[in-house]
Parts: sequence; C-alpha cells; structure tokens
Amino acid sequence: MQTNPKEKGTGAFILQRVTGAINIVLVGFLIWLVVSLAGADRVQMAATFANPLVAILAIVLFGVAFIHMRNGMNEVIEDYIHEPRNHSLAKAANTVFTVVIGIVALVSVLVLAFGG
Repeated sequence: MQTNPKEKGTGAFILQRVTGAINIVLVGFLIWLVVSLAGADRVQMAATFANPLVAILAIVLFGVAFIHMRNGMNEVIEDYIHEPRNHSLAKAANTVFTVVIGIVALVSVLVLAFGG
C-alpha cells in the first residue's frame, strides 16, 4: 500500500487524463442516446440497445466512467485520509463500490441488448 504521495508515479495522473479525454468523446454518444430515447418505452429502448454498436459504446462509456470515478476518488482518499487503517478501508470501499456499480451497469446493458 502506498500511503505516501511521494511514492506514487505518474500512472494515476495519466490514467485520469486519458479517461477524461475518452469521456469527452463518449459524452456526445450519451447525449445522442438520451435524446433519442426521450419518451421511449422499454420496447424502443431494447430495440436501440439491440444494435451492437450502441450496446458496445454504452458498455465502454460505463467502463471508462467508472475507472475515471475510481481513480478520482483514490486521489481524494490519498489527499485527505492519512490514518493507515481508514486509508485502506476507504480505498477498499471505493474499489468494491466501483465494481458493484459496474456489474449492475453491465448487466443492465446486456439485459436490454439481448431483449431480456
């Protein structure tokens, strides 16, 4: 565990910038998706997500957004939680939360994509 910020490399910095840039591109897709599905019923949503391109882009969007979120929260934890036990607990909770929400998002997209 690296609780000393001086021990950290530039990996987290670069990851945050790359995922942020990818998110900027994917926000255009998200805006299109939300506008096109405004007022749609479940059948129309399932039909939209049945398109493999839409489903894949939605999964990539969620994945990149959750990586970006986890990395950003890890930076906040590094900066503000200094006691080692709380630091470890906060980082573990951050990871568990991100994984659980990611699984829920993945299953939701797959259910819509495969018409379940």
